[in-house]
Amino acid sequence: MKTVLVAAALLALGLTAAHAEVQGPVRVGVLTDMSGPYSDQVGAGSVMAARLAAEDFAAEARGVQVEIVAADHQNKPDVGSAIARRWVDQEGVSAIVDLPNSGVGLAVSNIMRERNRVSLNSSTMSSDLTGPACAPTTVQWVNDTWSQGNAIARGLVRQGDDSWFFLTVDYALGHTLERDTGAMVRQSGGTVAGSVRFPLGSTDFGAHLLRAQSSRAKVVALAMTGTDLINTIKQAGEFGLTRGGRQQLAALFMLITDVHTLGLRTTQGMLLASPFYWDLDERTRAWSRRWSERMGGRMPTMDQAGVYSATLAYLRAVRDAGTVEGEAVVARMRAAPIDDPLFGTVTIRPDGRAVHAMHVFRVKKPEESRGPWDLYERVETIPAEQAFRPLAEGGCPLVQAVR
Repeated sequence: MKTVLVAAALLALGLTAAHAEVQGPVRVGVLTDMSGPYSDQVGAGSVMAARLAAEDFAAEARGVQVEIVAADHQNKPDVGSAIARRWVDQEGVSAIVDLPNSGVGLAVSNIMRERNRVSLNSSTMSSDLTGPACAPTTVQWVNDTWSQGNAIARGLVRQGDDSWFFLTVDYALGHTLERDTGAMVRQSGGTVAGSVRFPLGSTDFGAHLLRAQSSRAKVVALAMTGTDLINTIKQAGEFGLTRGGRQQLAALFMLITDVHTLGLRTTQGMLLASPFYWDLDERTRAWSRRWSERMGGRMPTMDQAGVYSATLAYLRAVRDAGTVEGEAVVARMRAAPIDDPLFGTVTIRPDGRAVHAMHVFRVKKPEESRGPWDLYERVETIPAEQAFRPLAEGGCPLVQAVR
């Protein structure tokens, strides 16, 4: 009889939660880089992606109202942290999305955990976010440094490019990109000849490129993104680093905006990894054209697509859970696989990692392109179960607790 009463009580609680109503508007904050080295990759395009998610959610909201707010964290963890605290403590923001710059993303994730609100790290790359720094209120969407290193390193080492030298931006993103990719190179049978680090926003890479050149490594791995990546690739061409096939550049975190800025003559043949490309299938094309119409004809990056998908999944979970309490909402997001229009089937693991397929693309030659944004050809799809670090290997305390 006691078992029956307990089961009935739990059922009643479940029904109550399912029918609870969220009080007031659900405020989602897009915390992004609006003016710095990553502004083309995220910035205004991420804000637009969140607004599209809110628009699409409105048709199924069942009375839940949504407001999107935005701010520029200036790539400074202290600035990002101050904005996050003000949003949550004073302005009723219940989730923060985007969060490019791993230092900012890690700091904000911790703040949201303390306040039991949700951190949707769709543009934070550090794999530590679902490792030692994992939290029950954090979901890491799109990709991370482990998935990027896995996709690029294993293919290049397999084809004989087995000695690597790293040029690394000196903060959390670069450090974990170098660490995770270097580990994959060694695991695949290759070697790491050395590395050099530089500050975010550097403009002169001459001395660093000379060190890479003198290493005679077959691959010069660029553990960076944004304007740092663009400037490094331009200067590598001026130094003749890849002339005659002597060395190959491996861009560990290159986005479509970087390729578009540099042009196909400079980037042709380069490999890159991404779970999203605007021209991947009918659903990605349809959404990307909607976004593009409001963004002056540009096409979205994987990070901007991730803002849309993470925001929409969050809003649906809030509606279904009947609360904005962080742990309850993330538990609802984990409850079943998500059929996402941009990333396919997405499953959220106990460590907060959103798992889906990854793709390896090769940048087209100029004569192969049919238009200004027809830039990639797909060469490999890595299934979800192989695309991300195994759950048991990340060191997430939440996973240890489950065991």
